[in-house]
Amino acid sequence: MSEKIEANSEHRLLLRQLELKDYKEVKEIMDLVYSNIDGAWTRKEFSNLLKKFPDGQICIEDKGKVVAVALSLIVDYAVYGDKHTYEQIVDRGTFKSHDPEGDTLYGIDVFVHPEYRNLRLGRRLYDARKEICENLNLRGIIAGGRIPGYKDYADKLTPAKYIEMVRNKELADPVLSFQLSNDFHVRKILKGYLPDDTDSRAYATLLEWVNVYYEEKEKLIGGKKTVVRIGIVQWQMRAVKSLEDMMQQIEFFVDTVSSYKSDIVVFPEFFNAPLMALSKEDSPSEAIRNMAEYTDEIREQMIHMALSYNINIIAGSMPEYYDNKLYNVSYLCRRDGTYDKQYKLHVTPDESHYWGMRGGHKLKIFDTDIGKIGILICYDVEFPELARMLSDMDMKILFVPYWTDTKNAYLRVRLCAQARAIENECYVAITGSVGNLPKVENMDIQYSQSAVFSPSDFAFPHDAVVAEATPNTEMTLIADLDLDLLKDLNTAGSVRNLKDRRKDLYNLSWVLRQEE
Repeated sequence: MSEKIEANSEHRLLLRQLELKDYKEVKEIMDLVYSNIDGAWTRKEFSNLLKKFPDGQICIEDKGKVVAVALSLIVDYAVYGDKHTYEQIVDRGTFKSHDPEGDTLYGIDVFVHPEYRNLRLGRRLYDARKEICENLNLRGIIAGGRIPGYKDYADKLTPAKYIEMVRNKELADPVLSFQLSNDFHVRKILKGYLPDDTDSRAYATLLEWVNVYYEEKEKLIGGKKTVVRIGIVQWQMRAVKSLEDMMQQIEFFVDTVSSYKSDIVVFPEFFNAPLMALSKEDSPSEAIRNMAEYTDEIREQMIHMALSYNINIIAGSMPEYYDNKLYNVSYLCRRDGTYDKQYKLHVTPDESHYWGMRGGHKLKIFDTDIGKIGILICYDVEFPELARMLSDMDMKILFVPYWTDTKNAYLRVRLCAQARAIENECYVAITGSVGNLPKVENMDIQYSQSAVFSPSDFAFPHDAVVAEATPNTEMTLIADLDLDLLKDLNTAGSVRNLKDRRKDLYNLSWVLRQEE
């Protein structure tokens, strides 16, 4: 690792790995910084560390002289857990705790020559250490942090209260304040971590930085994708002569979208409404119940398409009728042959009045080979609690099949969907139908402009719209969604909606209701 940085005309800084020849300069700094807690390690201990894990020992030199150092090990954190001491980690200078197959980078020390503390060299070392953690695909960084400023408050404050005040910037601690500013959080308080640290009264903070890019050991095939390609169908309502006629139209779009190697294709709410025209019933409520008789067959055929075209399918939504109750349900047909479903939870006054439709009672998160997704049908996206609950279950993409008849109805769906993307730091894809069905009462006109929305920050499109269809025109949208950008947003975004929620003031809970 090597990085040349020109701080100003007086300095020539170089970030690099430590070597054994650097020991004398490292010892000089440690004796200055740790004069009250045993000073520097021996040359043998320093040599042991370099032999164990040379890539984890880094420094910054200025014109050839070492002025700042960061030292690390890799450990299997389950072996040590949250109750350990510094001595257990360094193991009397043998560093036997180092495990190349471990899952955590353990920061054993960072120190800067007192004459160089105005150049923010510690921040550069922390950034380099994070880079090591990411490149080695480790879960995160753990470190025991001193709280030397506590000596001035030990007779007034508990360690917990002191740490809380530092976190809230009511007090400043020369070590903890710096670590918190570098995205570390306090996992717990340790007693006796460094018994000789009288300034900290032998207390320490167990600090953690989480590597959001960490991936479980990657599979040669079938691993989770970081860039997901989705296809959404803005569906033209047209008369059909039979179920077979409709299935041909459906398969056309599945075939088309899958040919672009898309991972998922989405159809609109009630995309099968033309089947209502086949009913001989004049009553809208009877016509939609007759249409519900096709639902199982459509689902089974779409599961077969998902398998044969190697694409996950969100089958918009269709009516389901059982126990004399009418529901609106969206099916997720996975390309592994399994399926799942999400009921529409909130029915509109129109659906209730014309059809006697009821809302479902359960909200589900779906595991797929592209990650965790959620489905909210039309009106449901206008209730922010649902998307927030899905976000709490680690949803990355929210799909919203809708049916709207007018532009103002469409805008309710669109604007709420955009808000959900920002609030929950996720992508939201919406799609509806266009055209008209003259012989189908209550489904006669359609308005749609399908779209894919992102959060609003620098890494995303400037208007937070990834893709957008032409209004009221049958077409497909293909969009690539980078899931890693969501990780960046969560940890380093201009604002961090999920992290900054005041959970100390409010919470959101699900009140379970028995199926009637």
